[in-house]
Amino acid sequence: MNSPLAIAPSTPVISAQNLNHYFGEGDLRKQALFDINLDIHAGEIIIMTGPSGSGKTTLLTLMGGLRSAQEGSLKILDREIRGADKNSLMQIRRNIGYIFQAHNLMTFLTARQNVRMSLELHDEDGTSDLDGTATAMLEAVGLGHRLDYYPDSLSGGQKQRVAIARALVSQPKIVLADEPTAALDKKSGREVVELMQTLAKQKGCTILLITHDNRILDIADRIVYMEDGKLVPNIESSH
Repeated sequence: MNSPLAIAPSTPVISAQNLNHYFGEGDLRKQALFDINLDIHAGEIIIMTGPSGSGKTTLLTLMGGLRSAQEGSLKILDREIRGADKNSLMQIRRNIGYIFQAHNLMTFLTARQNVRMSLELHDEDGTSDLDGTATAMLEAVGLGHRLDYYPDSLSGGQKQRVAIARALVSQPKIVLADEPTAALDKKSGREVVELMQTLAKQKGCTILLITHDNRILDIADRIVYMEDGKLVPNIESSH
């Protein structure tokens, strides 16, 4: 295996078993996730939907290695997240692209520099044309005319496209997206999810996307519904 995180084709890239999660301590301890069981395979596009406050974002942050799992099992790229040390979590995170509703761009960097920064974290041999790759990715999301603009000079939708370009440019194995079309109009939102869909199919990349946007549900291979910290199995559907 070339990569320490290469896995057999039949192994799920994300596998949660009897996963529980809590916030707070003592009397204030509150359970946020209840007995989550979910397998996601390479190349799948999964949309997770459900009411606000149902635990979707909590589950996404666990799957992204941004929090450590507390109870049960959560394997990402066949690595157990529960009890994982910082080095293991960092290795896992290098294979994941993140897209948040708050785009989290570096305001002191241009659009191209924001995307290039993601490439720099993955360019181990230092030989790649980082500017060229970043430029091509921004052109792919329709921002070729905004390469040298700073985030403060971009609209909300344009900032989100930069964030999506940044997440996709290093060709991650997994993309985790939390409401990626929230700031976009219908046309832009459709273009963005179709771009993500193309990447998933071409690169064998897996996408888990939280959304309340019913206009994009058709891109999913499966829709998973979450309510009150639980996956609701009878609503899980397949296209």
